Amino acid sequence: MIMKLEIITPDKRIFEGEADLIQLPGSDGLFEILNNHAPMIAALKKGRVKVGKANDFQFFEINGGVVEVLNNKILVLAD
Repeated sequence: MIMKLEIITPDKRIFEGEADLIQLPGSDGLFEILNNHAPMIAALKKGRVKVGKANDFQFFEINGGVVEVLNNKILVLAD
């Protein structure tokens, strides 16, 4: 099962799709989410979100926010 990712700001949805790897700027440092990650909620700080699928990477700048991981669905609520 592949992960489904949504990155949403107050103004718009900046990404919606599938990913193999997601790297996020957590409040305590960078961390990655891979397939079948345990459920979690974490605070995010300003930085770059890295989204990888089949060795192709996209990058999105955020000013902070929150991430929720549940059943291979990742929701990033970004500032």
